[in-house]
Amino acid sequence: MLWEGVAYGGWWGIMATMGSENLEITAYLKTFCGWSEGVRAIMRKYDLSFEEKDIIKNPAFRWEMEQKSGQPLSPCVVVNGEMLADVSGEEVEAFLIEKGLVEASEESPDAPIDSSCSPEQHEKQAQAEREAKGEPGKIVFLD
Repeated sequence: MLWEGVAYGGWWGIMATMGSENLEITAYLKTFCGWSEGVRAIMRKYDLSFEEKDIIKNPAFRWEMEQKSGQPLSPCVVVNGEMLADVSGEEVEAFLIEKGLVEASEESPDAPIDSSCSPEQHEKQAQAEREAKGEPGKIVFLD
């Protein structure tokens, strides 16, 4: 394993360029979202530990994400201090491989890593947002 000094946000650390034991990953995700699930699928595929910050359940995490990324779109993933803003799972995987943080795997992820939300996910997301705001649910009138 190759070891090298790497700067993280103003301090120096030592990390292994291969192996996930030295990765620090924070993912700003939505509860129900195709893009967010794609990021989760990559974390599962490579068995990576990460801190998930649900920007719907906790609006403070959305604010934090926007401050750190400089934009409002999710998902955003921070890997060892480097912000990947508005990314898909496919882009996260490519970044990890390119940086030598994981070895490419032919194993298929357990969810799509490059697609938006399905209509069902959109409805679940809208419901979660209403609940987070304390708003009542959707009323449906039947004939």
